[in-house]
Amino acid sequence: MYGNDSSEVYDLLHRARGKDFEAEADEVARLIAARLPAASSLLDVACGTGAHLVRFAERYQHVAGLELSEPMLALARSRLPEVTFHQGDMRTFRLGRRFDAAVCLFGSIGYVDGPEGLSATLERFAEHLTPGGVLVVEPWWTPEAFTPGHVAADVVTVDGTRIARVSHASLDGTASLMNVHYVIAHEETGVRHFSEEHRCQLFTREQYDDAFTSAGFAVERLASPLSHRGLLVGVRK
Repeated sequence: MYGNDSSEVYDLLHRARGKDFEAEADEVARLIAARLPAASSLLDVACGTGAHLVRFAERYQHVAGLELSEPMLALARSRLPEVTFHQGDMRTFRLGRRFDAAVCLFGSIGYVDGPEGLSATLERFAEHLTPGGVLVVEPWWTPEAFTPGHVAADVVTVDGTRIARVSHASLDGTASLMNVHYVIAHEETGVRHFSEEHRCQLFTREQYDDAFTSAGFAVERLASPLSHRGLLVGVRK
């Protein structure tokens, strides 16, 4: 889970690496509109700092966010003070209302632990969607697509701050384990270093399909410009 340090540089780093939150939100909204043109409400699960929600808030009459990390949630609330945010786990949340659409992007679904956790999460999504409601999930890597030993490295400069990020991925049972180190340097504040570990489940295509179907979704697997991992789009029956 993202802590205070990485939350502060999360948007800056990913935008500098080429991530376009607005374009991604537009593409997801297009997929939702194609299946439910009258959709007027959306829940963003694992909403992070609210970067996608900024765009969703322009498109839907009512939006809300759910996030487990308190530091990420604090940034989202400061960015969108008019939006309702909830601190909670995607496997167990209960908000007491339904939405026309729900999204879970950037591979965040991988943070649930095992097939039981995946099934519980899809059941929570279904519980919070109206009949005919649309769910868009950007999955994490499947076992056959994951590359143990993969190393990624980036150095970006944003507003005078130099940020270096290096990561190493390994296999931990049925999950990926990513060890990430950050070095942040600024002429006034000097240099600081911190690290994090992220463990994400490597669900098979069949496990995703089974979880969607068991929760009452008709599911499609789509190629997408958002991610090499594609998108899963479910419509609640």
